Amino acid sequence: MRVNGSMEKLDLEPRVSLLDALREHLGLTGTKKGCDQGACGACTVLVDGERISSCLALAVQYADRDITTIEGVEDPIQQSFVRHDGFQCGYCTSGQICSAIGMLAEHAAGAPSAVTGHLAAEQIDLTPEEIRERMSGNLCRCGAYNGIVAAIQESSR
Repeated sequence: MRVNGSMEKLDLEPRVSLLDALREHLGLTGTKKGCDQGACGACTVLVDGERISSCLALAVQYADRDITTIEGVEDPIQQSFVRHDGFQCGYCTSGQICSAIGMLAEHAAGAPSAVTGHLAAEQIDLTPEEIRERMSGNLCRCGAYNGIVAAIQESSR
């Protein structure tokens, strides 16, 4: 598999999750194991630029895909998170950042959300309500949501 631009050869059992392959077999511990059930978003990574919950994915499914973990992210949104206090303890931050990058790409492609006012709109404004809805699969137990929303809004300009 290609992880953060490098080819990695792993000999894994078919039942190993992508999250466990990244953390336990490749030592990429920036991706966190939160709930291990796909409900919290701490394990979010990018696969071919799209965000997924790596705890719900089998590593063997992604053998020929480009996987980006927080260790491979170089994006201005990281500095926006710092400027806007978009983190507290930092546990969810890697998943939040990966999810935000994927979400911004979805928005740029014109994908609507559940709160998008008009689905045929040429331009969907990335309001705080839109950002909250689009990031709703990523939980922050410390409550840094206002900083996260501000960081994403700054990065979307």
